[in-house]
Amino acid sequence: MDPAELEELVKKMEGMEFPMGEIEGIIFPQSTCDSWDAIQKFQAREDDILIATYPKAGTTWMQEIVDLILLEADVDKSMRAPCFIKVPFIDLVPMKPRKSGLELAEEITTQRIIKSHFPIQLIPPSVWEKNCKVVYVARNAKDCMVSYFHFQRMNKGLPDPGTWDEYFSAFLSGDVPWGSWFDHVIGWWKVKDKHQILFVFYEDMIEDLRREIRKLMKFIGKDLSEEVIEKIYQHTTFQAMKENPMTNFSVLPKVVFDQSISPFMRKGTVGDWKNHFLVAQNIIFDEEYKRKMQGTGLSFRTQL
Repeated sequence: MDPAELEELVKKMEGMEFPMGEIEGIIFPQSTCDSWDAIQKFQAREDDILIATYPKAGTTWMQEIVDLILLEADVDKSMRAPCFIKVPFIDLVPMKPRKSGLELAEEITTQRIIKSHFPIQLIPPSVWEKNCKVVYVARNAKDCMVSYFHFQRMNKGLPDPGTWDEYFSAFLSGDVPWGSWFDHVIGWWKVKDKHQILFVFYEDMIEDLRREIRKLMKFIGKDLSEEVIEKIYQHTTFQAMKENPMTNFSVLPKVVFDQSISPFMRKGTVGDWKNHFLVAQNIIFDEEYKRKMQGTGLSFRTQL
């Protein structure tokens, strides 16, 4: 966007409320619902790499790593555009003059990295028809909830999350944008062996990022030297991402992301939930978690 377009966007958005709608019982921005047919007709390409996550599970982090693997650690090329431009978010239909994820994806002529927060059943069919590679990032529910709460406080395109207590209940029942964390992670986990899906845990990335970069590299089909891996690692540490204007969303105006309320790159840790969950909430959460996750074979670490 040029400065004039940005100014136009800021004027349009000031004081606006953004309505939400539903698709198959899941809450989405109304603009996504209104464009549903077009989103479902999205045309994937065979060499597309889809990064799929529940919101606030490390999406931007993974985008940057995958981009750098494809670029063989050419950092200058990775800085070609903000992350939300170079990796189109196909779920998103923002206000004009900003382009939709579908429009941005259509404009890319080289190999594409695409982003989606859709649960498995809502992914456009062409992704499976073209047998695209998918990297799914999963993060433990407690930290996801905390991160999503702060994100909804600062993201002016999503509903205000209310108090922490209200949000705790909403998240647990799946009454938040993009739906239930439980349904999301379980849905993707169940199909991981039926498609070209690499299931990555956020906690594993925090624990040993170099190891996870190597896994990703192998999955993508690249053979990179240790020197190149180290360069990717250095560029994708939390501090590097937080300081990088192409990944920290600082280019977006306050009327879109108000980072004075909460920074987009907030903490990037495992276990911050302990600073938010009351003892009683933790008991309620653990009971619900056990009930929903039992028998899935899927387990998360909530501390390292």
